Amino acid sequence: MAEVINMPRLSDTMEEGTVAAWLKKVGDKVEEGDILAEIETDKATMEFESFYEGTLLHIGVEEGQTTKVDELLAIIGDEGEDISGLLNGSSTAKEESDSESSEPSEDVAEKDTSIETPDIPEGVIVVTMPRLSDTMEEGTVATWLKKIGDEVEEGDILAEIETDKATMEFESFQAGTLLHVGLDEGQSAKVDALLAIIGPAGTDVSNIAKNFTIGGSDKKEAPKKEEVKKESPKTNEPKKTETKPSTSASITSTTSGGRVFASPLAKKMAEEKGINLSQVSGTGENGRIVKRDIENFTPSAQGATVGKFVPMGQEDFDEVPNSNMRKAIAKNLAKSKFTAPHYYLNVEFDMDNAIAFRAQYNSIPDTKISFNDMIVKACALALKQHPQVNSQWFDDRMQLNNHVHIGVAVAVPDGLVVPVVKFANEQSLTQIGAAVKDYAGKARNKKLTLDEMEGSTFTISNLGMFGIESFTSIINQPNSAILSVGAIVSKPVVKNGQVVPGNTMKLTMACDHRTVDGATGAQFLQTLKGYIENPVTMLV
Repeated sequence: MAEVINMPRLSDTMEEGTVAAWLKKVGDKVEEGDILAEIETDKATMEFESFYEGTLLHIGVEEGQTTKVDELLAIIGDEGEDISGLLNGSSTAKEESDSESSEPSEDVAEKDTSIETPDIPEGVIVVTMPRLSDTMEEGTVATWLKKIGDEVEEGDILAEIETDKATMEFESFQAGTLLHVGLDEGQSAKVDALLAIIGPAGTDVSNIAKNFTIGGSDKKEAPKKEEVKKESPKTNEPKKTETKPSTSASITSTTSGGRVFASPLAKKMAEEKGINLSQVSGTGENGRIVKRDIENFTPSAQGATVGKFVPMGQEDFDEVPNSNMRKAIAKNLAKSKFTAPHYYLNVEFDMDNAIAFRAQYNSIPDTKISFNDMIVKACALALKQHPQVNSQWFDDRMQLNNHVHIGVAVAVPDGLVVPVVKFANEQSLTQIGAAVKDYAGKARNKKLTLDEMEGSTFTISNLGMFGIESFTSIINQPNSAILSVGAIVSKPVVKNGQVVPGNTMKLTMACDHRTVDGATGAQFLQTLKGYIENPVTMLV
């Protein structure tokens, strides 16, 4: 069955998009996850991947053309499938649908009811979960910056929303009073699900909040977390509804399948007081342990309930839901590892001159660079001489980039982000150092923008500061290579036939064999060695 692909909303302010390039042509086979096109938004040019598989049957927007969000972009289906009805019969189909709906058909009546949306009073605006990245399928409300009853001005920040790439501020495009919040902090929902309702103060929007639907499928995903918590393995144990502390059943009233549900504050208080949460009766919603349960818990109640048998130890664990960022990292790295044929080149550089150079450079007032900054600069200069390492692979072509944008991997609590130092070969060491420091701070505070994380042509991952001497990395697609940088190690080395004290650093470059041959990668590393071991040449 043919699937209609519409122009996606790839940024929070995007109203229309321009097709910069089609990576598939009519008649091509498309797999789920294949890049269909590069789409230019109001913020950046982004890759748009297919969520369907089949044959590309129709292209609705040619390269260089622009269309509104949700307008026809392409159609994917079975090879040879007739799609004429989708191309020129939409109005006819709608009229037929309207005609059929007037007949007393039980199936049609049920369908009409499923897509019915309530009348929206004048001045009331329904705000839905925005698509804030090209791969975003759902979002999590990290923080609400407005509460119900607050006045909202156009441009005010409503909430911070966690996507698969970053936590981003979401601003309001309307003014009014915040009448309804569809998701609590920490809850997730699909893109286009109900997020909030804004309108004149005092307006009753309960009917809208209750019945809001899009395209016939209810997008109110926030309750799913509670539903998951209520699920339990199929056993003969009764569902937990008892909260009275006088029975032993109350001990496990907050557990489901071995889990204990408690508020973050309750968990923190229990940890501080050394209280085992599995032995606390929860009086919150659905048996959840809350602050008052920890405050009212006493060891004597524990002893009376458990009886004479007191276990010396107990298995315990915490379950942490996968964040959108963690899901995206898993998906992208698995795709890279299993689609790009990786091979690895290992080298060891003499770092004595680099150490002396850095000490001299940092003796300049108000100047401070790191070894990582030097590596970024050296890689950028070497990539200009070896464009094949600075390339990207597509099914029908190889793209050799003339510009050099270096991605610098930064560890954050939720995983890994890669801010990009753009035109790194044209920047000085101090400029690179300032940029990397700024991006690292933003990354840890989840303040990086999409533009600051897109467009890399080569990636550097440095674990030397953690004492790691050597390691391998997975290529950050669509890059063709990634450089893994280890620690500088002091050890005996041979120079001019003599064993002397020295300092060395090991580097490993992972290459995509489709674009970078072994000799090509080796030549790049030779050029890089020249810059690292004689860093003054980077200033010439």
